[in-house]
Amino acid sequence: MTMTICSRTPRTAAAPMPLDAPAPVPPSACPVEDWLAFLGHRWNALVLWHLNASALRHGELMARLPGITAKVLSERLALLQQRGLVRREAAAAFPRTVRYTLTPRSRGLLPLLDGLERWSKQSG
Repeated sequence: MTMTICSRTPRTAAAPMPLDAPAPVPPSACPVEDWLAFLGHRWNALVLWHLNASALRHGELMARLPGITAKVLSERLALLQQRGLVRREAAAAFPRTVRYTLTPRSRGLLPLLDGLERWSKQSG
C-alpha cells in the first residue's frame, strides 16, 4: 500500500541536505503536516479531549490540565478558536461567565484522537 501525505519537490544539487532531513515545505503546502504540528503541541489535543466531556470555563480547564499556565491556556484556546475547533460562549448574566465548547468541526477530529489513543495503548 502506498501512502502519500504531501508531495515534495525534489532537491537540487546546489542545496544538498542529509538524506534523513525532511524537505522544507511551507505549512500551507501540506495540510497534514500543518495539522500534525498543530495537534502535536503539548496542550492543543488535551484541551480538545477535556472539552469533549462538556463545556468548561477557563478555570475548570486549568484544574484539569495540571502544569498549564493561565496565559498558555488562553493562547491555546484562542488558536483553537481561530482554527474553528472551539467556540467561546459568553453568558449574558451576572457574574459574566464564559464557557468553551467544541464545534462540529472538532467533533469530527475526536474519532482520530480516540484511534490514536487506542493505537498508543496497543503499541506501548
